[in-house]
Amino acid sequence: MADAAATPLTGPDFLNDGLALTDLPDGGMTTGHAHGEPVLLARRGNEILAISAKCSHLGAPLGKGLLDGDTVRCPWHHACFSLRTGEALRAPALDPLPCWTVEQRNGRAYVTGKQARDPLAPVGTSETKAYPDAVVIIGAGAAGSAAAEMLRREGYKGRITVLDGEAEAPYDRTMLSKSFPADEKKPVALRPAGFYTAHKIDIVRGEVAGIDVAGRRVLLANGAAHAYDRLLLAPGAEPIRLDIPGHDLPHVHLLRSLTDHRAIVAGAKGARRAVVIGASFIGLEVAAALRGLGLDVHVVAPDQLPLAKVLGPELGEIVRKLHKEKGVFFHLEQNAERIEEGVVVLENGERLPADLVVAGIGVRPRLALAEAAGLAIEKGVTVNEYLETSAPGIFAAGDIARWPDPHSGQNIRVEHWVVAQRQGQTAARNMLGQREQFDAVPFFWSKHYDLSIRYVGHAEKWDEAVVSGDLAKQEFSIAYRAGGKTLAVASVKRDLENLKAEVALEADDEKALEKLLAGA
Repeated sequence: MADAAATPLTGPDFLNDGLALTDLPDGGMTTGHAHGEPVLLARRGNEILAISAKCSHLGAPLGKGLLDGDTVRCPWHHACFSLRTGEALRAPALDPLPCWTVEQRNGRAYVTGKQARDPLAPVGTSETKAYPDAVVIIGAGAAGSAAAEMLRREGYKGRITVLDGEAEAPYDRTMLSKSFPADEKKPVALRPAGFYTAHKIDIVRGEVAGIDVAGRRVLLANGAAHAYDRLLLAPGAEPIRLDIPGHDLPHVHLLRSLTDHRAIVAGAKGARRAVVIGASFIGLEVAAALRGLGLDVHVVAPDQLPLAKVLGPELGEIVRKLHKEKGVFFHLEQNAERIEEGVVVLENGERLPADLVVAGIGVRPRLALAEAAGLAIEKGVTVNEYLETSAPGIFAAGDIARWPDPHSGQNIRVEHWVVAQRQGQTAARNMLGQREQFDAVPFFWSKHYDLSIRYVGHAEKWDEAVVSGDLAKQEFSIAYRAGGKTLAVASVKRDLENLKAEVALEADDEKALEKLLAGA
């Protein structure tokens, strides 16, 4: 997932030399350094604001991002920060950025003192709220962990209990498919040891057996019960398992958890040939990562082109060609019939040697708890615009939640990491009575070797895909439209354009989208 190395110190020395005010127009920003750290200066009228120039998520250069009002948006993964406080306003960034004091003297701006704070220091208005005594969160994934942190950031001082059966959770699941091992460059853990204890977030390991809606309790398989005033359901999704002979052989793996990831790492150490079943985002990222380890990799999928159902044939063909150039062999419009020791047998009779098999054929939302509790279900857990389910006081977020999307006018469910985190944050605020509508435009990214795809919006179906840029040079955006309305935009090497598309989609500004993608 990491797109970058450390940002070098470049640009003007804001501490000693300062910057001429005439070199920074209103609404502009520039990057330099002070006290040995990269600093971003932005101008709003006569006011000069300064924050760290590196995104707190993965260190992206914010100077290449988008200034939007009093905020700056990250060019890589669309995090958003306040220029005035450094607050991380949008996931995937969780930590605030340091702010810097700016002094204006003799027509120049100088960066002086640094201001930093605890990432969960309260920024909300707890003194004006009648908060619940206890919040229980089922699931320590993207939505659950983000919700727990946001409760503290909003000043909530009550009991927070997060229930999850995985010993290592919370961790960054997006890193698991992009390299083996995942933590070569950055720890996969979202937070350092002791973080949750220090902020009085109680993570309880155990399988959840059921929800006593009337009694407002969550029941664990070991007989324990946890009372709640507000409950967040965020159990995520589970991988679809192969249903063919040999699916349970020891060299056959799924990839969802850190345990799964480690099993693939162990299997890859002694393997020379791998077969990936499924040309999903996860499957193809795994294929790229295994090629990086030097394995021969074959991908088997029933699709005519990989990812075409989501990205369209133009981008699907680019992804296929790139993987092929890197040495991946595709067996498209084919299914695996059975798996034997050392061989995957296809329906056409072809036998593919395989020391390692990874299945990436999709996931299903974990709905069993919600169904047993009698919550409204429609291809997911039905929630309102505040992410509250049909049972008062019970909220849902992440892969299981199906919410009314104000941009498309439809109820949608999205299986993206950033969406889950942002829903968890919104659900946390609403559990505290803020009544904040979830209206974020979905965003995800996918990395294949050196090709990074940014995708903003949500298009399950479209009637035209409008290309802006040069497909051959792999520098372009594709707008997915239905009935003349832009539903989503995918971009390659046009990160700033993708950010601008996000802002336009948020505002439902079709004219701005047309102008942007026309290159005007």
